[in-house]
Amino acid sequence: MPETSAAAPPLRRLRLRRILDGEDERLGRPVGFAIQALIISSVLTISLETLPNMPAWALRAFGIEELIVVAIFLAEYLARIYAAENRLRYVFSFWGIIDFIAIAPSLFATGFDARHARALRLLRLVRLLKLARYGGAMDRLEAAFRMIRPELGVFLMIASIVLYLCAAGIYVFEHEAQPDKFQSIPHSLWWAVATLTTVGYGDVVPITGIGRVVAGGIAVLGIGTFAVPAGILAATFEQAARERVAAEARCPHCGELIATPVTDSRTSADTSSSSA
Repeated sequence: MPETSAAAPPLRRLRLRRILDGEDERLGRPVGFAIQALIISSVLTISLETLPNMPAWALRAFGIEELIVVAIFLAEYLARIYAAENRLRYVFSFWGIIDFIAIAPSLFATGFDARHARALRLLRLVRLLKLARYGGAMDRLEAAFRMIRPELGVFLMIASIVLYLCAAGIYVFEHEAQPDKFQSIPHSLWWAVATLTTVGYGDVVPITGIGRVVAGGIAVLGIGTFAVPAGILAATFEQAARERVAAEARCPHCGELIATPVTDSRTSADTSSSSA
């Protein structure tokens, strides 16, 4: 009996954790959908609060709705701390910080100047990130980023070098013609970023012939520079999805692959003809 009573609290915490994570067979999905609905309604309320000339009764309703949402999210946050296997690790984890930021603006905005409180309350939009907790796609995307972490590091280094070379090149060819626009290489970095990532904003443009040729080459170079990591991420994301499907096809007890029946069209046709 003592062993049963000692094992009961961890079992309750495990059940609560499975419910909050949407893994419980009976309550996981309803709780997950309810939290998602609260997040969406809260974000819609934040947007409606910014409309001018809102009636007083609507503002009061928004305030009541915010109190209810904050109370529920606070209860969820405390329940997650209670049910966490390692509570300190959860508090300082990515999702723990997101859960805290989702309620912190409403808890601590009182007493601030109205302008600062408004900026702080906009942090409630972080609640949208909580929606990703209930999607398996977010887990696959996180796995894909972990798999290509070295490649992303190399890409960032190469992109930084290319960005600096572009800024230095346009400075050399355009400084004399436009000393006020391309004052230095650091000033030219803004143009290089805008040209490499987009087609430019038009606030700073080259006017010399060689400068325009360089700008055209940089714009074409930017397409390839940012298309490469996009292709790598897409391929890795597909690989992570396949690994997720393969992992779900394993027995949860022994880890062996579960054989899935493969239906051959010729076999099915022979079977149907023989039965006829």
